[in-house]
Amino acid sequence: MSAKRSPQRRPKRARRARDVLEERAKRRFHGHPIATIAYYGPDDRRASKVAVGIVDHATEVATTVERWHSAEHDVRWDPEINEQIVAFIDRHGAKSVAITDGLIGCPHEEGIDYPEGEACPQCPFWAHRDRWTGEQID
Repeated sequence: MSAKRSPQRRPKRARRARDVLEERAKRRFHGHPIATIAYYGPDDRRASKVAVGIVDHATEVATTVERWHSAEHDVRWDPEINEQIVAFIDRHGAKSVAITDGLIGCPHEEGIDYPEGEACPQCPFWAHRDRWTGEQID
């Protein structure tokens, strides 16, 4: 379960862009292109990376992907990052938005930041967890 800040504790500017993203996601499917928003972090509390992909057709994977990172702040509540995400989605004409519920794993990329088939040495929290549920696995 990811920790969420109450809307009252987030800066007003952060709420505006984040609210735009959440409202678009609540509208469900309105056709393609679809913007997918996925959050990643060293644990299940702070998102240090967000990846936004644009899927043009139902049978395709994301054709355009942009990533944002923050070493200090949770990217979910960063006003500048959220404003850039909204602008990216608008620029690509996304009609639908899908956002992951919580964080879905380590921000490092297997095969790029660490060897394929191994656990990320920088994020031991995710070593034996299902990235979709956060539950321990053997």
